[in-house]
Amino acid sequence: MFEVPGLGDLNVAATLPVTSLVLGTCILLIVDLFVPTDRKHITAWLAALGIGVLLVLALLALGEITEFGDGEEAFSGMFVADAFTDMINVIALITALLGVMVAYNYLERTGIQRGEYYVLLLFATAGVMFMGAAGDLVVVFVALELLSIPLYILSGFRRPQEASEESALKYFLLGAFASGFLVYGIALIYGATGTTNLHDIWQAAGDIVAGHKSGRFLLLGGAGLALVGLGFKVAAVPFHMWTPDVYQGAPTPVVAYMSVAAKAGGFAAMARVLASGLSNFALDPGEAAVWQDTVWLLAILTMLLGNVVAIVQTDLKRLLAYSSIAHAGYILIAVAAAGTAAVADEAVQSVAIYLMAYALTNVGAFAVIVAVERDDATNTGLDSMRGLANARPWLAAAMALFMFSLTGIPLTAGFVGKWFVFKAALAADLIPAAVVGVVTSLVSAFYYLRIVWLMYFEESEVEVSTPWPLAWAIGVASVGTLLLGMLPYILTDMVREITLAFGG
Repeated sequence: MFEVPGLGDLNVAATLPVTSLVLGTCILLIVDLFVPTDRKHITAWLAALGIGVLLVLALLALGEITEFGDGEEAFSGMFVADAFTDMINVIALITALLGVMVAYNYLERTGIQRGEYYVLLLFATAGVMFMGAAGDLVVVFVALELLSIPLYILSGFRRPQEASEESALKYFLLGAFASGFLVYGIALIYGATGTTNLHDIWQAAGDIVAGHKSGRFLLLGGAGLALVGLGFKVAAVPFHMWTPDVYQGAPTPVVAYMSVAAKAGGFAAMARVLASGLSNFALDPGEAAVWQDTVWLLAILTMLLGNVVAIVQTDLKRLLAYSSIAHAGYILIAVAAAGTAAVADEAVQSVAIYLMAYALTNVGAFAVIVAVERDDATNTGLDSMRGLANARPWLAAAMALFMFSLTGIPLTAGFVGKWFVFKAALAADLIPAAVVGVVTSLVSAFYYLRIVWLMYFEESEVEVSTPWPLAWAIGVASVGTLLLGMLPYILTDMVREITLAFGG
């Protein structure tokens, strides 16, 4: 008979950061009904205030100054409050805060200032946070939909602009298809193990491997289908086809937020499912996880396609779309390394480090594109960067910093992220993946530094709009990118307590 969980099983206190965000967002949705159409900036300020408060609390929890049930479980083991949860909370909230700042003036000047934008952004952020805290495959799926559905709507926020509507439709159709793969994968994993709880799956997988039971085939199929569903969300090859079209058609502030939030949520869930629930799923006891080879091969394909195709792009948004695909490949290297038990913790920590570095860098790069983009969504080609250093020296310097970071040049956050990813790959003996990662990073320097060349060594008339919220967002992203690159111990201190592998 079904047992009703008690208050101790629910342990709501451990979930306060994300449940507070959801509750606050619901209240904001109601409050926005009473905000006049010409004063929707009030909704933006309330959203930013709520995010700011939760971000402070999340940073305090990460720094162990305070805690929300740290290391505990909630909702009968479906929610896990640990160091990884705290780190994903910080990444998600920083991305959301920057996303609000980038969108603030853009929505007003393009005539699409509607309060539901901020509500949808907050719900998507809650989805990312739930994915990072998932202790059960059901939570992974529900959180994925909570992240995805608002992003589908936000992609078409510039209606009736055809490009925006087209991007929303493509994203929705392909996203729904990918969700079907994930659900089927969850069903097969349940069929093999009799549970959807990640800890119980880990125990059952160990028994299946030790006893050479036939459930291995169901579990293998379930893991593969789950990887397809999550691979779509992080834009890994060959599940990446939606990315360039959606990035080009969706409103640029949406892309700035989505490019990071979708990856943070997707990789957080992937780390939970693979590095926790299926960490001991091997052909024989003591060997590396059976999914490791598949993941690092996907990583190589993703890095190669993303970096090579980016070279021929002439639109900044499409270029950064393929760049986003390439960076998914780098993070997949670390996920693959987590399949080796001895370096699992180090690998997951490198995933968190890379996500933080990527969040600051990529949102900052798209914020610069917002500054040069015209109200009709044009002027996003490479030519829009020509002569930017003469018109706005500080803006060009910020963009150059973001390009250096995406390349992985030292003294930037991007370099720190790649350093730890490649370090984890070498520790797991994934030498081919690490070599391809280094080579493709050199390839990426061509198209990233081409933007720097256009800004500093080409002449052209540049129209730039940098109102203070957008300028502050670029400034915060720039300082964060430089600070984390020069003082990498900040990142290592943030992730040092992260451990996902059961029985470690």
